[in-house]
Amino acid sequence: MRGEDEKQDGLFSYLSPEKRVPQDHPLRPIRKLVDQILKEMSPQFARLYSKVGRPSIPPERQLRALLLQIFYSVRSERLLMEQLDYNLLFRWFVGMAMDDPVWNHAVFSKNRERLLNEKIAEAFFQRVLKVAQPFLSDEHFTVDGTLIEAWASQKSFRPKGEEPGAGVGPKEVNFHGQTRRNDTHQSTTDPEARLFKKSKGSEAKLAYLGHVLMENRHGLLVQTVVTPATGTAERLAALLLAEKIPGIRRVTLGADKAYDTRELVRELRGMNVTPHVAQNNTNRSSAIDGRTTITPGYAISQQKRKRVEQSFGWMKTIGLLRKVRFRGREKVGWWMKWAGAAYNLVRLRNLQAEAIA
Repeated sequence: MRGEDEKQDGLFSYLSPEKRVPQDHPLRPIRKLVDQILKEMSPQFARLYSKVGRPSIPPERQLRALLLQIFYSVRSERLLMEQLDYNLLFRWFVGMAMDDPVWNHAVFSKNRERLLNEKIAEAFFQRVLKVAQPFLSDEHFTVDGTLIEAWASQKSFRPKGEEPGAGVGPKEVNFHGQTRRNDTHQSTTDPEARLFKKSKGSEAKLAYLGHVLMENRHGLLVQTVVTPATGTAERLAALLLAEKIPGIRRVTLGADKAYDTRELVRELRGMNVTPHVAQNNTNRSSAIDGRTTITPGYAISQQKRKRVEQSFGWMKTIGLLRKVRFRGREKVGWWMKWAGAAYNLVRLRNLQAEAIA
């Protein structure tokens, strides 16, 4: 018998969002981990807010919503609020009831500024690593960098000292044939972004450089940092990240050919770090000699270091890091740290499932 297509404008539901989400949904183990971490961070949240006044968006709900924005590549806060309005899965993950009103997207962005200006992302990132401790290597690591396109157009790259409004309007700017350099020009939209190209033959873009330190056992990220886009930023960031490796025992650090310089290799060895850097023998001699390349560990590091590209690919395609929506190195670094924590949560969920199986 064919059922009738009855239309009802209003109805009562006796099922909560918890009942609607399948027990085997991949977000369930992540939600459990996130709730545990946010509960530990509650005293830190309390210090950020006044005890009087109108209640703001709960930071726990806001951070869960930001994780959803990364997991599902929601490109703006406006679309995120739209999803929260009718998507029961999103409401369940954030912790909202069926009838809870959705926040205005501008209010959500304004409240996010409080968390952007604090060390919340670093605290969250470190607590994710604490949960992942059984899966982390404490001896073998990899470092690498990637280009992060800034939220600024080429037309905003203007001569330094130029008065606002000078010259033609932004739609009429024609910079073809002009010599534009970082020491003479600066973006009026994001002054900290620099004109840079990662490889020969590619176009120069206003960008930052994002760097990660990855442990080699399961490819989890243990540190992230964002620097200005310069030719030496990757090597300087490698030293900075190597200093943050805990412990005093000797460790190995894998890297690609861009890190094959005598200065870097010498500095790493002085820090009790064995540089497993890929040899660059193109029209030059490598700083890595046969005493290092002959060891079995060097070959393993060269194989494992390529896994870092998976994290970059995930954070750029899924985590909205290809062209970052924030301006200023501090906020770009915040978002990269948050995307790195989201990547670790996904990896950790899979690793825990494999361990149980």
